[in-house]
Amino acid sequence: MGFEGPIWPVHLTADEMEGLTCYKQLEDLPDAPDATFIGVNRFTTVEIVKQLSTMNAGGAVCFASGFLEAENEDAEGADLQRQLIAAAADMPILGPNCYGFINYLDGALLWPDQQGGERVDSGVAIVTQSSNIAVNLTMQRRGLPIAYIVTAGNQSQQSIGSIGAALLADPRVTALGLHIEGFGDLRAFEALADIARKLGKPIIALKVGKSSQARAATVSHTASLAGEDAGAQAFLDRLQIPRVNSLPELLETLKFLHVIGRLETNNIASISCSGGEASLCADLAVQRNLTFPPLSDRQHTNLRAALGPMVALANPLDYHTYIWNDEPAMTAAFSAMMDDPVALTMLIVDFPRADKCDAGDWEAAINAAINCAQQTGRAVAMVATLQENMPEDVAHRLISGGVVPLMGMQEALVAVEAASSPFSASHPEPILLPAQIEGTHVLTEAEAKAALAEFGIQLPEAQSANSPSEAASLADTIGYPVVLKGVGIAHKTEAGAVALNLQNADDVCRAAKKMPCNAFLVEEMITGTLAELLIGVVRDPAHGYVLTIAAGGVLTELLKDSQSLLIPTTEAEISRALCKLRISKLLDGYRGASAANYPAIIEAVMGVQNFVLANASKVEEVEINPLLCGADRAVAADALIRIAKEKP
Repeated sequence: MGFEGPIWPVHLTADEMEGLTCYKQLEDLPDAPDATFIGVNRFTTVEIVKQLSTMNAGGAVCFASGFLEAENEDAEGADLQRQLIAAAADMPILGPNCYGFINYLDGALLWPDQQGGERVDSGVAIVTQSSNIAVNLTMQRRGLPIAYIVTAGNQSQQSIGSIGAALLADPRVTALGLHIEGFGDLRAFEALADIARKLGKPIIALKVGKSSQARAATVSHTASLAGEDAGAQAFLDRLQIPRVNSLPELLETLKFLHVIGRLETNNIASISCSGGEASLCADLAVQRNLTFPPLSDRQHTNLRAALGPMVALANPLDYHTYIWNDEPAMTAAFSAMMDDPVALTMLIVDFPRADKCDAGDWEAAINAAINCAQQTGRAVAMVATLQENMPEDVAHRLISGGVVPLMGMQEALVAVEAASSPFSASHPEPILLPAQIEGTHVLTEAEAKAALAEFGIQLPEAQSANSPSEAASLADTIGYPVVLKGVGIAHKTEAGAVALNLQNADDVCRAAKKMPCNAFLVEEMITGTLAELLIGVVRDPAHGYVLTIAAGGVLTELLKDSQSLLIPTTEAEISRALCKLRISKLLDGYRGASAANYPAIIEAVMGVQNFVLANASKVEEVEINPLLCGADRAVAADALIRIAKEKP
């Protein structure tokens, strides 16, 4: 890598290493090292970290494993990690259980394995918890200039968030990619997103793993909807960090952001010499938030002049092969497409394999693409439909000319969507961190409704009964029709503990005798319902308090139509979440029906949030299902609250 500073190997028995004189122990070093790679067993690692900290060393990479990540197999691991943190004191450490880092800008690395990168003047930074993933990423042949690769390992002291913030501070870093298994320090991530906003540098995340923590809560439907990945997605959405789903998508998106940066709109154009490529691009884009706007009059005129009368003009455009290998004509045609309202023009070009074919005729396409980028000043991408059909040397040439080479059409569209995702410079309010709760119990429905009523939740008129005859008597008082529910049953519909639209006392008495319980709730039957929603909150130890808005009633598990936010949220965010639901058409008034009362729905959601904020130290989960949404009001027909047990 060409590092020019001193390197001091320390080894108990070796006299030299790679031509460098070895020191027997840390005390023999000429000075405190700026950075140290510690490649010894876990117990000795703790001792060495303490010694380095005492020497006022700059920092250390802890390579050894067998710490917190191994606590299921070795109970000693968690305590050993606590010892490691204490030993480091104020000295920064990476890991343990990590490979360290590579600085391709300055040629400095603390790394125990092979790596395939090279020195660069500027580039993207990548942080990953997985050292093997990091090694693989250094071997990429996509033309992506990587400035830093850093492994976080167990994040014992330095989290992905804090590492990312330090990397973004380097002016030579253009964008940040994160491979995340677990967020760890949520506040550090919030700070990272704030720094990125201020610096104008984008972050892209590949979040893997499904949280099993929130799935432990299964009393409500909310837990099943929000217990896997909803919290992670809501957190990334809140921080305006686009998410990708594979390493190729991560690399292509980072490459796009390095060369082009963010796009102002999602309006794109595609040019190819094949109708098959044009249609494939259009079909793949249907899955993404991307738009192929129709050609403007000026685009149409200029394209016709460049391509002649034989080409049907459209976006995506199949320009055939009439102008292939004619650099001036290709430059003219490509440039004609690069006009408002297009934010990016994609040139679909696959190169022949060098070992069996001659790519000489493709020089005109490369030069034309670079000419267009430099002459128009607009964003240009050259896209190979298959990753292997874009040679690495061509990718380097294109980047030098201001054109982003994208490998794989699917990955290209993911990258473009991420780069064009809406972005605001506003700083979101910090999330409510999850409390530590041990031992919970479920309130009765009546207790839950009474608790929520204090926060403005509208409820049907209701009375409690302890026998079928008492339930019938109370129904007469409330007035028919009524709803009868069994008390003490979480999933009432599945247990046969709900009876709707009962018209008289005999109906109530018969329904009560069929239910698997001895206590009942008699409620007025709410009519005029246009749609049923679920409003719920689950305490997710990994991500905070996840607020879920979903299709409710019997459709909850069937449709799994939900949107998740993190508390605290705003009325505007709640409104946007409602509009994203597939059943939003019912709320808007479907086939001539009245529209639901959106302000009443939002007021109910805010009421649930306010209850959680007021009881955050003890709330495990809250659910209203269904919230009956009508033209005039939104009424909580059923409610569940699971809360910490009172300490004796």
